[in-house]
Amino acid sequence: MNKNDFIGKLAEQEGIEKKQAEKMTAAVLKALTDALVAGEKIQFVGFGAFEVRDRAEKKVRNPQTGEALVAPATKIPVFKAGKALKDAVAGK
Repeated sequence: MNKNDFIGKLAEQEGIEKKQAEKMTAAVLKALTDALVAGEKIQFVGFGAFEVRDRAEKKVRNPQTGEALVAPATKIPVFKAGKALKDAVAGK
């Protein structure tokens, strides 16, 4: 399912116009992004949690040339699924 499919399903499920569902989706994604950029953790009980983790600097290798490089430390967004979501996906 891509973003447009999701927006269509949301509009159908909630009985609203696609434009309204698109605005709601954009607002939620922007709020999530802004919170993660600010370093906040976002928790939806039963669904899961979004957070930012630090990834340490590491040694890597260019597969074409074999040259050893260093990948710099960075921050990455992480999602951890909650129990209710895991159970729903597993069919429990």
